[in-house]
Amino acid sequence: MNHQGDTRLLPADTNQARGLADYAIDFLFRDPRPIGAATVRLLERFHLDSVGCGVSAIAAGANAPTVLRREALATPPMAGSRGAVCFGSPRPCLVERAVAANASAVREWDSNGTNFGHDAARGRTAGEFGHNDYYPVAVAAAGEAGLDGAATLRLMLLIDEIRGRLAEVFALRKYAIDHVHHGAVASAAAYAAALGGTADQIESAIGMVVAHYVPFRAIRAGHQLSDSKGASAALSSEVAVMSARRALAGFVGPRDVFRNPLAIYRKNEPCPAGRSPFDLELGVAGDAFAIHAMHFKLGLYEHQSAGALQSLVDLFAAHPGLAADLDQIRGITVRIYEPAFSIIADPAKRTPTTRQSADHSLPFILAKTLLKARRAAQTGIPIGWESLMLLPDDYSDEAIRDPAVARLIATMAIEHGGAEYDALYPEGIPTSVAIDHAALGRLGGGLVKYPLGHARADAARTAAVVDLKFDRLVAGAVEDPAALRGRMSLAAASPAQIAELYAFPIHGCDPG
Repeated sequence: MNHQGDTRLLPADTNQARGLADYAIDFLFRDPRPIGAATVRLLERFHLDSVGCGVSAIAAGANAPTVLRREALATPPMAGSRGAVCFGSPRPCLVERAVAANASAVREWDSNGTNFGHDAARGRTAGEFGHNDYYPVAVAAAGEAGLDGAATLRLMLLIDEIRGRLAEVFALRKYAIDHVHHGAVASAAAYAAALGGTADQIESAIGMVVAHYVPFRAIRAGHQLSDSKGASAALSSEVAVMSARRALAGFVGPRDVFRNPLAIYRKNEPCPAGRSPFDLELGVAGDAFAIHAMHFKLGLYEHQSAGALQSLVDLFAAHPGLAADLDQIRGITVRIYEPAFSIIADPAKRTPTTRQSADHSLPFILAKTLLKARRAAQTGIPIGWESLMLLPDDYSDEAIRDPAVARLIATMAIEHGGAEYDALYPEGIPTSVAIDHAALGRLGGGLVKYPLGHARADAARTAAVVDLKFDRLVAGAVEDPAALRGRMSLAAASPAQIAELYAFPIHGCDPG
């Protein structure tokens, strides 16, 4: 391991699994250096955003979180374990089941934080996706270990840093592996370290995750997506915690797994013996963390559609009459980059039948946003991100079948923008939307690179919309949204408060 100011380098010719183990122990306990105030504020907001998503999904009775939560509540902790709680219940459960239920709830709406695995300054631009789905792992580990809120935040940051830096150096999707694998590696390392694991035990936990539990993108194949897509992070965090617990109990997993020629890294990217395919550089202090390149979603939509949504927001601002006169739209042309063109503009996505498919359908997302703009115009509400925010009701079965949505989708042509657009991703989300309108003429067509919510967009404006999103998601689900916001302020929380962090009542939810 090499120390470089506020970062630590794990070179490709070293045992990086062992390096991650030592890094995790140092970061949490042996050498916990000060974390920048900007990093802590950002981390608190990402966590709060995830809680808003999770509470909303549970209150709405979303299928996968409901099934996994019911399973967790029926499974008591192991002997000698404090267990962990599910959202909305004080009942201690088997830790890995509670983690799966909570992570599933957080991820269900596909509306929490996102990373694109891009650090141009260091030349690490593999561009793997990922999401801030794993905070329930940190909360569960902190509850079991008796850690306070400041230590819990450090544990959350550790998970985001490991998975975020792995996303910069190894593109799992190139090998049909789901991006949640990076989160599983990070979760296993962080959980085992938080519970006092030795470097050997943490390395074993990582080895088990890599050798036994690699999730493939089969969950995303087919014309319509299922619960498996939304619950992928949950199931991977479950096996990560289970692997960590087994390693802590004495089970020995494979060593030096990043340099193992038959593991997913060298198997897919062959390199000389004694090396992995990448160096891995990790933040240790200040604001030198991957979280600063992660993005917020300002509603329910696949994040790669954010550039198109910003284009619409800009069009409505420039042409006030557009929103009220959608019937005269003759055509909508969207130009977008790869891989977004293949993922959210797939022809099958023009006719989604499930929410999981609709929120990955650029045509549906744009059509629904246009209809929300017309409704805002008719009622005199200012048109912007606040009034156009897509929420769970916008993906109801009725909304998906709405003939008005289908009529707008029929006007859309989505094109690959070619090399010009591809070169701007993943640093940005390059998209343009042009509308041919019978009365107003041809509108728009300018390229958007950094939509609101992107890490390089206006941070204060993003924060205000994210806070509004939280209030809207939890409205009706909890008695007092402001009190819930206060409860989730972790920096000064006691160990007892962390242990019961998610055990607040949720309306219409079985408390167990």
